Amino acid sequence: MKLSMPRFDQAPVLVVGDVMLDRYWHGGTSRISPEAPVPVVKVEQIEDRPGGAANVALNIAALGAPALLVGVTGEDEAAASLSDSLQAVGVKTHFQRIGDQPTIVKLRVMSRHQQLLRMDFEEPFNTDAEAIAREVEDLLAGVKVLVLSDYGKGALQNHQVLIQAARAKGVMVLADPKGSDFSIYRGASLITPNLHEFETIVGRCHDEAELVAKGARLMRELELGALLITRGEHGMTLLRPEHAPLHLPARAREVFDVTGAGDTVISTLAASLAADEELPQAVALANLAAGIVVGKLGTAAISAPELRRAVQREQGSERGVLSLEQLLLAIDDARAHGEKIVFTNGCFDILHAGHVTYLEQARAQGDRLVLAVNDDASVSRLKGPGRPINSVDRRMAVLAGLGAVDWVVSFAEDTPERLLELVRPDVLVKGGDYGIDQVVGADIVSAYGGEVRVLGLVENSSTTAIVEKIRRVD
Repeated sequence: MKLSMPRFDQAPVLVVGDVMLDRYWHGGTSRISPEAPVPVVKVEQIEDRPGGAANVALNIAALGAPALLVGVTGEDEAAASLSDSLQAVGVKTHFQRIGDQPTIVKLRVMSRHQQLLRMDFEEPFNTDAEAIAREVEDLLAGVKVLVLSDYGKGALQNHQVLIQAARAKGVMVLADPKGSDFSIYRGASLITPNLHEFETIVGRCHDEAELVAKGARLMRELELGALLITRGEHGMTLLRPEHAPLHLPARAREVFDVTGAGDTVISTLAASLAADEELPQAVALANLAAGIVVGKLGTAAISAPELRRAVQREQGSERGVLSLEQLLLAIDDARAHGEKIVFTNGCFDILHAGHVTYLEQARAQGDRLVLAVNDDASVSRLKGPGRPINSVDRRMAVLAGLGAVDWVVSFAEDTPERLLELVRPDVLVKGGDYGIDQVVGADIVSAYGGEVRVLGLVENSSTTAIVEKIRRVD
């Protein structure tokens, strides 16, 4: 499946649901309490992270998408901590504050990256459901996707009102369901139960065929647009009416902590769909995101650069010969990590010591070297009959093997000007004995503030000379 990074900055998402604060007390343990057979933790750090629906909104914002959040809190220090941390990353919060009830707090005591104890501070909220519905109705006009993040804590009491309001405005509805009654999600565009939640509703599934059949039945009964079942180490299964099941294997390299993984899945799905990705591609992106987040400790969000790098690995564009689309994706990722892009180009028909030295010098001008290679037709136009000696795929394969070269891409035009306009390198490098103003594309790079540098050539190294020498020998 072909993946690319969506334009998350143009994908506003509204999250409604149970917000909570995940609080972590970190410290070392070196002795057992004399009062009871329990470890004594010397608390050295206190960390607050948004949890529940707040974590979904945080994940959406971390991807670069506009995120709005509607939920219920108390009037207390925990609510203030939630608001401050969410607003700091750009989430627009719309909290219904209830003065005589506490904000939900999940307190975890941690030592050496291990959870020793969890304490929950919560009471079912006396939510004003009509006020929530009015708030959501007002906000729907500015979003593309509505997420119902349901933890069964009382913020969501009017699921059908919200679903119908969104459908009336053409807004997709994604729901992360809880409980033993999925009928409250009737009419949703997509629900994302895990396998345990799914089997609680439909009964035990003994094989894939039974899971698919029961999923199809559930979709018909609840008039769902799609059903995504997350299955832990067995990946994800996407079911859609009149489509073959799509199964994606788990992508985690190492599972460290599954806390909040479901939040990451639905947030990546929501942001991707809001950015007009097709559902299978959105699910694949969510699967990659889940593989990243389970390698982190506690409730965590993944950033756009992290997801972009995962997409890059998936598409095989970490190094080597790339298509133009893969190259642009790789460059976006490199820039997100603060890397300087260097660009050079040429025919490189017969690779010689001069080429190798020149490319090493070019690479030293920045962090990543893009090497654009003329295709066979353009080499023939530039060099004349009988050239190139080596086809473009062979030339690129050899160049990609050099340690100095990060990415190799071909172009069909006589000059790389179109590529330069798309890549917009930080540094354009050319070898020769002419002035900067004579370098093809120098005007393009200089216009946006890039640098143009001319490097010297290694003497007595020339492809043309090598070809002539071979011909004389023949």
